[in-house]
Amino acid sequence: MSIITNYVLGGVGGIALALGLAGGAVADNHGKKFGFGHTATPEELSQFVSPLPDGRGLPKGSGTVMQGEKVYTQHCLACHGANLEGGIGDRLTGGRSTLVNNDPTKAPVKTVESYWPYATTLFDYIKRSMPFTQPGSLSNDDVYAVSAYILHKANIVDANAELNQDNLAKVDMPNKNGFKPAGR
Repeated sequence: MSIITNYVLGGVGGIALALGLAGGAVADNHGKKFGFGHTATPEELSQFVSPLPDGRGLPKGSGTVMQGEKVYTQHCLACHGANLEGGIGDRLTGGRSTLVNNDPTKAPVKTVESYWPYATTLFDYIKRSMPFTQPGSLSNDDVYAVSAYILHKANIVDANAELNQDNLAKVDMPNKNGFKPAGR
């Protein structure tokens, strides 16, 4: 090998060659089986949602406040209380105007009502994390319904509200202007 070849293979060219070989090795392993698991089905993948604040990514479904009260009673009340006041789980309502105050004796009360800027965040959190004993077990309809119930109890939506993938992102949250961009 010449001095130039050694330099190229040992420097940037060597890195490129190594990456190329590693890429080939990865490509070769792509089709190998390890004896466990399976390719996820579309139904299994439908359980994973991550909606954006504007509603993109919300799954199909709908739920009313009345339906949500039933879901809440069955799956949420034991931890979050009969009046969403909290207990084992966090308090869900109240606390408006407590995040920014000049009184050091008054602690901020962070709830869905006072802190969260987007209703889609509520859907996402419930869908992935609740109920505590069986996260991800609620149907999309149940999640829309319990979201409607919580937002109603927080005086954000009317008692006759029905939430779905088309209107959840349009819910006007009390703290929608409470966050500032990071300036990046």
